[in-house]
Amino acid sequence: MEPDSSAVRTALWRAMHVQLDDRPHLIDDEIGLAMAAPAEGWRDRPDMHPEGTRPYRAAIVARTRFVEDLVIDDGFGQYVLLGAGLDTFVQRHPELATKAVVFEIDQPGPQQWKRQRLEVLGYGVADWLRLVPVDFEADADWWQALVDAGFDAASRAVVSSSGVSMYISKSATTQTLRRLAGLAPGSIVVMTYMLPLELLDDADRPGLEAAARGAQASGTPWISFYSPDEIAGLARDAGFSSAESISTADLTERYLAGRTDGLRAAGGEGILIART
Repeated sequence: MEPDSSAVRTALWRAMHVQLDDRPHLIDDEIGLAMAAPAEGWRDRPDMHPEGTRPYRAAIVARTRFVEDLVIDDGFGQYVLLGAGLDTFVQRHPELATKAVVFEIDQPGPQQWKRQRLEVLGYGVADWLRLVPVDFEADADWWQALVDAGFDAASRAVVSSSGVSMYISKSATTQTLRRLAGLAPGSIVVMTYMLPLELLDDADRPGLEAAARGAQASGTPWISFYSPDEIAGLARDAGFSSAESISTADLTERYLAGRTDGLRAAGGEGILIART
């Protein structure tokens, strides 16, 4: 079972950032492209338009850079990715092999496919990478699977859930936040979410409406949207000591200010930062 279309699209957009956008690149990631191994002519796909996708791939790499900066700069020894997709943090940061353990949680089929692709490409599965297969559709206990894989619940961690919350119910997200609120003190949960269309700027609304239609057509519809106050409130109610939200405009200011190419991150997605 191959990864879903959104995971592949994210990997291809990361590669396009390297191939098409000016330096400096926020992340240097063509490994996901190698894993996906799309058919020849993949850049001719409508969802790969060089200019049309520019602000969206900027948003993807900016949010990735933001989370990875948290892990690296603050010296976290545990990094958990819920719905890891074709993430390549381990392959891009071999210098952290003795400093951190990365846990990738994903559906069994796509994760087995990823394992095989890593082997074929010569990366293999590093000792500090734990692939944790969880059948979410069967309501498997992902927390127990994480602990069984060696996660130390008594030590602080960064937990990232990117590009997931829009595909699952609000009750499922609430349950996830309640579980994660029990992480060791000093832990951080980073969760992306989609804003309701009525909260979008006029410049961003058409693109997000088109993306939502594309998700619907591909069989993975967006079903949950949050305002910044709503999702921060969910996190505080779940038990986190603090919760705030940052926007793609904040990411543009942090990582893209001063660029001569005018690269900016498209709006429409927010990032919840919740701390235990």
